[in-house]
Amino acid sequence: MLGLSILDLVVIGVYFLCLTIIGILTYKSVKSTGDYFMGNRRFGKILMIGHALGAGTHTDQPVAVAGACSQIGLAGIWYQWLWMFATPFYWLIAPIYRRLRYVTLGDFFEKRYGSKLGAIYAIMGLLFFALSTGIMLKGTGTTIDAITLGALPTDMTVIIMTVLFVLYSVLGGLVAAVITDLIQGFFILVLSFLMIPFAINATGGMTALHQGLPEHMFSFVAPQEVTLFFITMVVVNGLVGIVVQPHHLAVGGSGKTEMSCRTGWTYGNILKRVATLGWAFIGVFAAFLYPELEESNREMAFGMAVMNLLPTGLVGLMIASMAAAVMSTCDAFMVGGSALFTRNYYQKYFKPNASESHYLKVARMAAVLVVIGGVLFGLFIPNVVAGLKIMWQFTAFFGIGFWMAVMWRKANRYGV
Repeated sequence: MLGLSILDLVVIGVYFLCLTIIGILTYKSVKSTGDYFMGNRRFGKILMIGHALGAGTHTDQPVAVAGACSQIGLAGIWYQWLWMFATPFYWLIAPIYRRLRYVTLGDFFEKRYGSKLGAIYAIMGLLFFALSTGIMLKGTGTTIDAITLGALPTDMTVIIMTVLFVLYSVLGGLVAAVITDLIQGFFILVLSFLMIPFAINATGGMTALHQGLPEHMFSFVAPQEVTLFFITMVVVNGLVGIVVQPHHLAVGGSGKTEMSCRTGWTYGNILKRVATLGWAFIGVFAAFLYPELEESNREMAFGMAVMNLLPTGLVGLMIASMAAAVMSTCDAFMVGGSALFTRNYYQKYFKPNASESHYLKVARMAAVLVVIGGVLFGLFIPNVVAGLKIMWQFTAFFGIGFWMAVMWRKANRYGV
Protein backbone atom coordinates (compact mmCIF):
# COMPACT_ATOMS: atom_id res chain seq x y z
CA MET A 1 0.00 0.00 0.00
CA LEU A 2 1.46 3.34 -1.13
CA GLY A 3 4.74 1.50 -1.72
CA LEU A 4 5.21 1.01 2.03
CA SER A 5 4.98 -1.97 4.36
CA ILE A 6 2.25 -2.35 6.98
CA LEU A 7 4.80 -1.64 9.72
CA ASP A 8 5.85 1.62 8.04
CA LEU A 9 2.22 2.75 7.75
CA VAL A 10 1.51 1.90 11.39
CA VAL A 11 4.54 3.92 12.54
CA ILE A 12 3.45 6.92 10.46
CA GLY A 13 -0.16 6.71 11.68
CA VAL A 14 0.75 6.46 15.37
CA TYR A 15 3.26 9.32 15.10
CA PHE A 16 0.80 11.74 13.52
CA LEU A 17 -2.01 10.70 15.87
CA CYS A 18 0.15 11.59 18.86
CA LEU A 19 0.98 15.02 17.41
CA THR A 20 -2.69 15.80 16.79
CA ILE A 21 -3.62 14.76 20.34
CA ILE A 22 -0.97 17.16 21.69
CA GLY A 23 -2.57 20.04 19.80
CA ILE A 24 -6.03 19.15 21.12
CA LEU A 25 -4.81 18.84 24.71
CA THR A 26 -3.07 22.23 24.60
CA TYR A 27 -6.19 23.95 23.22
CA LYS A 28 -7.61 24.55 26.72
CA SER A 29 -4.44 26.31 27.87
CA VAL A 30 -4.73 29.01 25.18
CA LYS A 31 -6.76 31.87 26.67
CA SER A 32 -5.28 34.95 24.99
CA THR A 33 -3.17 36.11 22.05
CA GLY A 34 -0.18 36.17 24.42
CA ASP A 35 -0.67 32.45 25.04
CA TYR A 36 -1.21 31.75 21.34
CA PHE A 37 1.68 33.80 19.93
CA MET A 38 4.34 33.50 22.65
CA GLY A 39 3.12 30.70 24.96
CA ASN A 40 2.90 33.38 27.70
CA ARG A 41 6.73 33.23 27.80
CA ARG A 42 6.78 30.28 30.19
CA PHE A 43 9.12 27.77 28.51
CA GLY A 44 12.23 26.41 30.23
CA LYS A 45 15.65 25.59 28.80
CA ILE A 46 14.87 22.07 27.54
CA LEU A 47 11.69 23.10 25.73
CA MET A 48 13.46 26.15 24.28
CA ILE A 49 16.31 23.98 22.95
CA GLY A 50 13.80 21.62 21.35
CA HIS A 51 11.82 24.53 19.95
CA ALA A 52 14.90 26.13 18.38
CA LEU A 53 16.02 22.81 16.88
CA GLY A 54 12.58 21.81 15.62
CA ALA A 55 11.52 25.23 14.30
CA GLY A 56 14.85 25.70 12.53
CA THR A 57 15.07 22.25 10.98
CA HIS A 58 12.87 20.91 8.21
CA THR A 59 13.00 18.51 5.32
CA ASP A 60 13.94 20.94 2.57
CA GLN A 61 17.29 21.43 4.34
CA PRO A 62 18.57 17.83 4.10
CA VAL A 63 17.12 17.75 0.58
CA ALA A 64 19.14 20.84 -0.44
CA VAL A 65 22.32 19.87 1.45
CA ALA A 66 22.37 16.21 0.41
CA GLY A 67 21.52 17.16 -3.17
CA ALA A 68 24.32 19.73 -3.37
CA CYS A 69 26.82 17.39 -1.70
CA SER A 70 25.98 14.64 -4.18
CA GLN A 71 27.29 16.89 -6.98
CA ILE A 72 29.97 19.15 -5.46
CA GLY A 73 31.00 17.25 -2.32
CA LEU A 74 31.02 18.33 1.32
CA ALA A 75 31.06 21.99 0.26
CA GLY A 76 27.30 21.69 -0.25
CA ILE A 77 26.94 21.84 3.54
CA TRP A 78 27.31 25.63 3.36
CA TYR A 79 23.74 25.93 2.13
CA GLN A 80 22.90 25.44 5.81
CA TRP A 81 26.20 26.18 7.53
CA LEU A 82 26.08 29.78 6.32
CA TRP A 83 24.72 30.57 9.81
CA MET A 84 27.52 28.66 11.55
CA PHE A 85 29.47 31.78 12.53
CA ALA A 86 26.29 33.66 13.43
CA THR A 87 25.38 31.06 16.07
CA PRO A 88 27.50 32.54 18.92
CA PHE A 89 25.69 35.85 18.43
CA TYR A 90 22.42 34.14 19.38
CA TRP A 91 23.71 34.14 22.96
CA LEU A 92 23.80 37.95 22.80
CA ILE A 93 20.64 38.55 20.78
CA ALA A 94 18.25 36.29 22.74
CA PRO A 95 18.23 38.50 25.88
CA ILE A 96 17.49 41.50 23.65
CA TYR A 97 14.48 39.68 22.20
CA ARG A 98 13.33 38.81 25.73
CA ARG A 99 13.71 42.38 27.02
CA LEU A 100 11.85 43.89 24.07
CA ARG A 101 8.64 42.20 25.28
CA TYR A 102 7.23 42.53 21.77
CA VAL A 103 5.12 39.85 20.13
CA THR A 104 6.44 40.46 16.60
CA LEU A 105 9.51 42.12 15.11
CA GLY A 106 7.06 44.33 13.26
CA ASP A 107 6.33 45.93 16.64
CA PHE A 108 10.05 46.57 17.07
CA PHE A 109 10.48 48.26 13.68
CA GLU A 110 7.34 50.33 14.26
CA LYS A 111 8.46 51.61 17.66
CA ARG A 112 12.04 52.21 16.52
CA TYR A 113 11.53 53.60 13.03
CA GLY A 114 7.84 54.48 12.69
CA SER A 115 4.60 52.88 11.54
CA LYS A 116 5.46 52.85 7.83
CA LEU A 117 8.61 50.80 8.24
CA GLY A 118 6.78 48.53 10.67
CA ALA A 119 4.12 47.90 8.03
CA ILE A 120 6.76 47.26 5.35
CA TYR A 121 8.48 44.77 7.65
CA ALA A 122 5.16 43.02 8.22
CA ILE A 123 4.77 42.60 4.45
CA MET A 124 8.30 41.18 4.24
CA GLY A 125 7.52 38.84 7.13
CA LEU A 126 4.37 37.50 5.50
CA LEU A 127 6.27 36.92 2.24
CA PHE A 128 9.02 35.16 4.20
CA PHE A 129 6.52 32.83 5.87
CA ALA A 130 4.73 32.09 2.60
CA LEU A 131 7.96 31.44 0.71
CA SER A 132 9.42 29.29 3.48
CA THR A 133 6.25 27.26 3.86
CA GLY A 134 6.08 26.65 0.12
CA ILE A 135 9.73 25.55 -0.04
CA MET A 136 9.36 23.19 2.90
CA LEU A 137 6.17 21.54 1.70
CA LYS A 138 7.51 21.12 -1.82
CA GLY A 139 10.82 19.69 -0.63
CA THR A 140 9.13 17.24 1.72
CA GLY A 141 6.56 16.17 -0.83
CA THR A 142 9.24 15.55 -3.45
CA THR A 143 11.32 13.47 -1.04
CA ILE A 144 8.41 11.31 0.10
CA ASP A 145 7.41 10.89 -3.55
CA ALA A 146 10.88 9.48 -4.23
CA ILE A 147 10.82 7.22 -1.16
CA THR A 148 7.47 5.67 -2.10
CA LEU A 149 8.40 5.40 -5.80
CA GLY A 150 5.53 7.68 -6.73
CA ALA A 151 2.88 5.76 -4.80
CA LEU A 152 2.36 8.80 -2.55
CA PRO A 153 2.45 11.75 -4.98
CA THR A 154 3.84 15.12 -4.00
CA ASP A 155 0.46 16.87 -4.10
CA MET A 156 -1.17 14.30 -1.81
CA THR A 157 1.73 14.48 0.63
CA VAL A 158 1.49 18.27 0.79
CA ILE A 159 -2.26 18.13 1.48
CA ILE A 160 -1.91 15.55 4.27
CA MET A 161 0.89 17.44 6.02
CA THR A 162 -0.92 20.76 5.68
CA VAL A 163 -4.15 19.46 7.22
CA LEU A 164 -2.33 17.95 10.20
CA PHE A 165 -0.11 20.88 11.11
CA VAL A 166 -2.94 23.37 10.57
CA LEU A 167 -5.10 21.35 12.96
CA TYR A 168 -2.75 21.23 15.92
CA SER A 169 -1.28 24.69 15.34
CA VAL A 170 -4.62 26.49 15.06
CA LEU A 171 -5.77 24.72 18.21
CA GLY A 172 -2.65 25.02 20.34
CA GLY A 173 -0.63 27.92 18.95
CA LEU A 174 2.96 28.20 20.18
CA VAL A 175 2.33 25.86 23.14
CA ALA A 176 1.58 22.97 20.76
CA ALA A 177 4.45 24.01 18.50
CA VAL A 178 7.02 24.02 21.31
CA ILE A 179 5.95 20.65 22.77
CA THR A 180 5.99 18.93 19.40
CA ASP A 181 9.29 20.62 18.51
CA LEU A 182 10.88 18.98 21.56
CA ILE A 183 9.74 15.53 20.41
CA GLN A 184 10.67 16.06 16.79
CA GLY A 185 13.97 17.69 17.64
CA PHE A 186 15.09 14.42 19.21
CA PHE A 187 14.13 12.40 16.14
CA ILE A 188 15.74 14.92 13.78
CA LEU A 189 19.08 14.61 15.57
CA VAL A 190 18.99 10.80 15.67
CA LEU A 191 17.70 10.26 12.14
CA SER A 192 20.25 12.64 10.63
CA PHE A 193 22.91 10.03 11.39
CA LEU A 194 20.70 6.95 11.18
CA MET A 195 21.45 6.19 7.54
CA ILE A 196 25.23 6.57 7.74
CA PRO A 197 26.02 3.01 9.00
CA PHE A 198 23.79 1.57 6.28
CA ALA A 199 25.46 3.81 3.68
CA ILE A 200 28.96 2.73 4.79
CA ASN A 201 27.92 -0.90 4.45
CA ALA A 202 26.42 -0.30 0.99
CA THR A 203 29.56 1.44 -0.31
CA GLY A 204 31.91 -1.23 1.02
CA GLY A 205 33.63 1.02 3.54
CA MET A 206 35.28 4.43 3.67
CA THR A 207 38.30 3.26 1.68
CA ALA A 208 36.10 2.28 -1.25
CA LEU A 209 34.29 5.60 -0.99
CA HIS A 210 37.54 7.60 -1.19
CA GLN A 211 38.78 5.52 -4.11
CA GLY A 212 35.53 5.91 -6.02
CA LEU A 213 35.17 9.69 -5.78
CA PRO A 214 37.44 12.61 -6.75
CA GLU A 215 39.36 14.34 -3.97
CA HIS A 216 37.39 17.60 -4.12
CA MET A 217 34.27 15.72 -2.97
CA PHE A 218 35.78 15.59 0.53
CA SER A 219 36.62 19.30 0.72
CA PHE A 220 34.47 21.99 2.34
CA VAL A 221 35.38 24.33 -0.53
CA ALA A 222 34.29 23.35 -4.03
CA PRO A 223 35.99 24.31 -7.30
CA GLN A 224 32.64 25.64 -8.54
CA GLU A 225 29.27 26.83 -7.17
CA VAL A 226 30.33 26.88 -3.48
CA THR A 227 33.70 28.60 -3.76
CA LEU A 228 35.59 30.39 -0.98
CA PHE A 229 34.17 33.73 -2.14
CA PHE A 230 30.63 32.31 -2.13
CA ILE A 231 31.12 30.93 1.40
CA THR A 232 32.45 34.26 2.69
CA MET A 233 29.57 36.24 1.23
CA VAL A 234 26.78 33.93 2.44
CA VAL A 235 28.29 33.81 5.94
CA VAL A 236 28.26 37.62 6.15
CA ASN A 237 24.76 37.70 4.70
CA GLY A 238 23.64 35.09 7.22
CA LEU A 239 24.94 37.09 10.17
CA VAL A 240 23.18 40.23 8.96
CA GLY A 241 19.85 38.70 8.00
CA ILE A 242 19.28 35.97 10.57
CA VAL A 243 18.16 38.37 13.32
CA VAL A 244 15.10 39.58 11.39
CA GLN A 245 13.63 36.27 10.32
CA PRO A 246 10.10 36.88 11.61
CA HIS A 247 9.70 33.69 13.67
CA HIS A 248 12.91 34.22 15.64
CA LEU A 249 11.32 36.54 18.19
CA ALA A 250 9.21 33.58 19.34
CA VAL A 251 12.05 31.07 18.93
CA GLY A 252 14.55 33.19 20.86
CA GLY A 253 12.32 35.25 23.15
CA SER A 254 9.50 33.06 24.51
CA GLY A 255 11.43 31.53 27.43
CA LYS A 256 10.59 32.18 31.07
CA THR A 257 14.00 33.82 31.70
CA GLU A 258 16.76 35.42 29.65
CA MET A 259 18.98 32.42 30.34
CA SER A 260 16.29 30.06 29.05
CA CYS A 261 16.07 32.12 25.87
CA ARG A 262 19.80 32.31 25.18
CA THR A 263 20.41 28.66 26.14
CA GLY A 264 17.54 27.43 23.98
CA TRP A 265 18.29 29.47 20.87
CA THR A 266 22.06 28.94 20.97
CA TYR A 267 22.30 25.26 21.87
CA GLY A 268 19.28 24.29 19.79
CA ASN A 269 21.04 25.69 16.75
CA ILE A 270 24.37 24.09 17.68
CA LEU A 271 22.57 20.73 17.60
CA LYS A 272 21.27 21.65 14.16
CA ARG A 273 24.79 22.38 12.91
CA VAL A 274 25.79 18.89 14.09
CA ALA A 275 22.78 17.33 12.39
CA THR A 276 23.74 19.06 9.13
CA LEU A 277 26.90 16.95 9.00
CA GLY A 278 24.73 13.86 8.67
CA TRP A 279 22.93 15.32 5.66
CA ALA A 280 26.23 16.21 3.99
CA PHE A 281 27.67 12.72 4.50
CA ILE A 282 24.54 11.16 3.01
CA GLY A 283 24.95 13.38 -0.06
CA VAL A 284 28.55 12.23 -0.56
CA PHE A 285 27.51 8.59 -0.17
CA ALA A 286 24.74 9.21 -2.71
CA ALA A 287 27.35 10.47 -5.21
CA PHE A 288 29.07 7.08 -4.94
CA LEU A 289 25.92 4.92 -4.89
CA TYR A 290 23.95 6.76 -7.58
CA PRO A 291 26.43 8.07 -10.17
CA GLU A 292 23.60 8.28 -12.70
CA LEU A 293 21.94 11.07 -10.68
CA GLU A 294 22.03 14.23 -12.81
CA GLU A 295 22.50 17.83 -11.69
CA SER A 296 18.90 18.72 -12.56
CA ASN A 297 17.58 15.95 -10.28
CA ARG A 298 20.13 16.21 -7.49
CA GLU A 299 17.51 17.00 -4.84
CA MET A 300 16.22 13.44 -5.23
CA ALA A 301 19.42 12.14 -3.59
CA PHE A 302 18.16 12.16 0.00
CA GLY A 303 14.89 10.41 -0.86
CA MET A 304 16.71 7.76 -2.91
CA ALA A 305 19.07 7.10 0.00
CA VAL A 306 16.18 6.63 2.42
CA MET A 307 14.38 4.31 0.02
CA ASN A 308 17.38 2.10 -0.71
CA LEU A 309 19.33 2.08 2.55
CA LEU A 310 16.88 1.89 5.46
CA PRO A 311 15.10 -1.35 6.46
CA THR A 312 11.34 -1.76 6.91
CA GLY A 313 9.99 0.16 9.87
CA LEU A 314 12.79 2.69 9.84
CA VAL A 315 11.56 3.94 6.47
CA GLY A 316 8.21 4.71 8.08
CA LEU A 317 9.90 6.40 11.03
CA MET A 318 12.02 8.48 8.66
CA ILE A 319 8.96 9.56 6.63
CA ALA A 320 7.05 10.45 9.80
CA SER A 321 9.99 12.36 11.22
CA MET A 322 10.65 14.27 8.00
CA ALA A 323 7.01 15.23 7.65
CA ALA A 324 6.82 16.11 11.35
CA ALA A 325 9.96 18.23 11.08
CA VAL A 326 8.50 20.37 8.32
CA MET A 327 5.19 20.47 10.17
CA SER A 328 6.87 21.73 13.33
CA THR A 329 8.43 24.60 11.40
CA CYS A 330 5.28 25.41 9.46
CA ASP A 331 3.27 25.61 12.67
CA ALA A 332 5.77 28.12 14.08
CA PHE A 333 5.52 30.09 10.82
CA MET A 334 1.72 29.97 10.98
CA VAL A 335 1.72 31.44 14.47
CA GLY A 336 4.28 34.11 13.51
CA GLY A 337 2.43 35.07 10.34
CA SER A 338 -0.90 35.33 12.13
CA ALA A 339 0.73 37.54 14.78
CA LEU A 340 2.08 39.91 12.11
CA PHE A 341 -1.30 40.16 10.41
CA THR A 342 -3.34 40.50 13.60
CA ARG A 343 -1.15 42.99 15.47
CA ASN A 344 0.42 45.02 12.67
CA TYR A 345 -2.59 45.23 10.31
CA TYR A 346 -5.95 44.12 11.67
CA GLN A 347 -5.69 45.58 15.17
CA LYS A 348 -4.08 48.79 13.93
CA TYR A 349 -6.22 49.62 10.89
CA PHE A 350 -9.52 47.73 11.28
CA LYS A 351 -10.57 47.09 14.91
CA PRO A 352 -8.17 48.70 17.37
CA ASN A 353 -10.41 48.24 20.43
CA ALA A 354 -11.85 44.77 19.97
CA SER A 355 -11.84 42.10 22.67
CA GLU A 356 -8.97 39.68 23.24
CA SER A 357 -11.15 36.73 22.21
CA HIS A 358 -11.96 38.49 18.92
CA TYR A 359 -8.26 38.97 18.11
CA LEU A 360 -7.62 35.32 18.97
CA LYS A 361 -10.25 34.19 16.45
CA VAL A 362 -8.80 36.49 13.79
CA ALA A 363 -5.30 35.15 14.52
CA ARG A 364 -6.44 31.58 14.01
CA MET A 365 -8.11 32.45 10.70
CA ALA A 366 -5.05 34.42 9.60
CA ALA A 367 -2.85 31.42 10.37
CA VAL A 368 -4.80 29.31 7.91
CA LEU A 369 -4.53 32.03 5.24
CA VAL A 370 -0.74 32.15 5.70
CA VAL A 371 -0.57 28.43 4.95
CA ILE A 372 -2.79 28.72 1.88
CA GLY A 373 -0.50 31.45 0.55
CA GLY A 374 2.54 29.30 1.27
CA VAL A 375 1.15 26.29 -0.57
CA LEU A 376 0.28 28.42 -3.61
CA PHE A 377 3.68 30.13 -3.54
CA GLY A 378 5.44 26.78 -3.44
CA LEU A 379 4.03 25.86 -6.83
CA PHE A 380 6.20 28.54 -8.47
CA ILE A 381 9.52 27.69 -6.76
CA PRO A 382 11.74 25.78 -9.23
CA ASN A 383 13.80 24.09 -6.50
CA VAL A 384 14.81 24.39 -2.86
CA VAL A 385 18.16 26.12 -3.44
CA ALA A 386 16.57 28.79 -5.64
CA GLY A 387 14.06 29.53 -2.90
CA LEU A 388 16.82 29.81 -0.29
CA LYS A 389 18.69 32.36 -2.38
CA ILE A 390 15.56 34.52 -2.67
CA MET A 391 15.16 34.54 1.12
CA TRP A 392 18.80 35.48 1.69
CA GLN A 393 18.33 38.61 -0.38
CA PHE A 394 15.37 40.35 1.21
CA THR A 395 16.05 39.47 4.86
CA ALA A 396 19.48 41.14 4.69
CA PHE A 397 17.94 44.57 4.01
CA PHE A 398 15.98 44.55 7.27
CA GLY A 399 18.87 42.92 9.11
CA ILE A 400 20.94 46.06 8.57
CA GLY A 401 18.16 48.12 10.15
CA PHE A 402 17.97 45.83 13.19
CA TRP A 403 21.71 45.88 13.85
CA MET A 404 21.80 49.68 13.44
CA ALA A 405 18.95 50.06 15.93
CA VAL A 406 20.72 47.88 18.50
CA MET A 407 24.21 49.34 18.10
CA TRP A 408 23.60 53.02 17.23
CA ARG A 409 21.18 55.18 19.19
CA LYS A 410 20.94 57.84 16.46
CA ALA A 411 19.83 55.40 13.75
CA ASN A 412 16.57 56.63 12.19
CA ARG A 413 14.08 55.86 9.44
CA TYR A 414 15.87 58.07 6.92
CA GLY A 415 19.18 56.28 7.31
CA VAL A 416 17.54 52.89 7.09
